[in-house]
Amino acid sequence: MPPEFEGKVVVVSGGSRGIGRAIAVAFAREGAQTVLAASSAANLAEAAKVVAATGGPEPMTIAGDLRTLEACEQVFTRVNERFKRCDVLVNCAGATKGGKFFEQPDEAWTDGFALKFHAAVRLTRLFWPLLKQAHGSVMNIVGGAARTPGPEFLIGGAVNAAMANFAKGLTALGNRDDVNINVIHPGQTQTERNEQLAQQFAKAQGKTVEQVRAEALSKSGLRRIGQPQDVAELALFLASARARHIHGTAIAIDGGGTPGYY
Repeated sequence: MPPEFEGKVVVVSGGSRGIGRAIAVAFAREGAQTVLAASSAANLAEAAKVVAATGGPEPMTIAGDLRTLEACEQVFTRVNERFKRCDVLVNCAGATKGGKFFEQPDEAWTDGFALKFHAAVRLTRLFWPLLKQAHGSVMNIVGGAARTPGPEFLIGGAVNAAMANFAKGLTALGNRDDVNINVIHPGQTQTERNEQLAQQFAKAQGKTVEQVRAEALSKSGLRRIGQPQDVAELALFLASARARHIHGTAIAIDGGGTPGYY
């Protein structure tokens, strides 16, 4: 029996590292043709080696600044010219900064929305006709701060909330065009990005990185830090035929770390 995603095209923004790369690996393992888009050509080259090692199709990599419309259009154009299809779009690019609110410049807010929110909006709009044709799926990799904001991650919380709201608002259009849209809210996950945030929080709080990590684990009561593969397995399931009726929802994968009911 062939892998479920054999012959299908999966586009992952922010696919060069961390959760994005893990998602690309999971889909390639199941036979998908993956497309990785990110800003660093060097990181993409390393990610391509990891993805290719699964034995799946050789991934396409596209380097560009996804904060710009031009780069998003380049991703769509290259995918459309080569494959003329897109079955799954994973919006995973994003690197919003943490820190003290009154010390964060205006540019940090502009940058945060440009890379994570505007890129997701643009890529979704551009790829929608191909997703409609393929009866495909859109997944926004967002984050728990959308539901549980904090004073040292206000940019991330605002961007995440906007991204999740955008996905929910597309639900009716997804029903009309037979395109599934869902959100994944990762909690603390062992990535380069998580390390950067720990350093930013430590600076804002006047503590060491080790203290910040220990306090975060103690406060959340988590048994362990999540791994990128945890998120990747959920993404793989949500794009599968088994999950076709899961649409317009947001799922936390955080080991029970979200304090609120929803």
